[in-house]
Amino acid sequence: MEKIVQTAGKLQLGDFAPEFAHYNDDILFGENWNNQDIDLKTRCIVTMVALMASGITDSSLVYHLENAKAHGVTKAEAAAIITHAAFYVGWPKGWAVFRLAKDVWKDEPAGGDAKAAHAAEMVFPIGEPNDGFAQYFIGQSYLAPLSTSQVGIFNVTFEPGCRNNWHIHHADKGGGQILVCVAGRGYYQEEGKEAQELRPGDVVNIPVGVKHWHGAAKDSWFSHLAVEVPGENGSNEWLEAVDDGTYNSLK
Repeated sequence: MEKIVQTAGKLQLGDFAPEFAHYNDDILFGENWNNQDIDLKTRCIVTMVALMASGITDSSLVYHLENAKAHGVTKAEAAAIITHAAFYVGWPKGWAVFRLAKDVWKDEPAGGDAKAAHAAEMVFPIGEPNDGFAQYFIGQSYLAPLSTSQVGIFNVTFEPGCRNNWHIHHADKGGGQILVCVAGRGYYQEEGKEAQELRPGDVVNIPVGVKHWHGAAKDSWFSHLAVEVPGENGSNEWLEAVDDGTYNSLK
């Protein structure tokens, strides 16, 4: 989880009110904002609504709107959040916040950019279109090499509905693959077993010789790190595509 660091209190009030500066930088942001019981995107949304409810529309709200955008809140989501909150905290407050939000999200296309929002959820890059393996995927995937020496580690990103074909990892000794899920929602399935839903933090160990596939859910972008387990004479055997009936039956 990204570490939040704040120094505004010390910079602006350190000489005049050092105790307040300490509470602001070290307690509010240093401890509370770094609490991991809720994710940063949710924390940003809660803060947006709390400031709106209080009628605060100065630079502090602008900061938190920009912070929300930086942590994955899209234009469409911001508009929905402000509209929903306006019914409860007051219509004029909604108008006031929209005047600021329009400027913060002015560069984002109408309707939001789902790919950009997904990228903002993780520290790893999405990378480039995975053209070299496109024939083994249904839908668009992206590949970002993170380590190509000692142990190969790649961030693989799937657009909604994208999945790779059934395949098998082979090796004479060692080998296999480990998936570490980092953003979005997806699935992993071994032949003869039910599909396993995957979310950030989930880890899948794939031994050699096991037929399987993995990819995104129909309604979500999905990224995982693919860790290549060192082995002797390793290879991938690409097989048939995952049929629509099997895939579409997943929720």
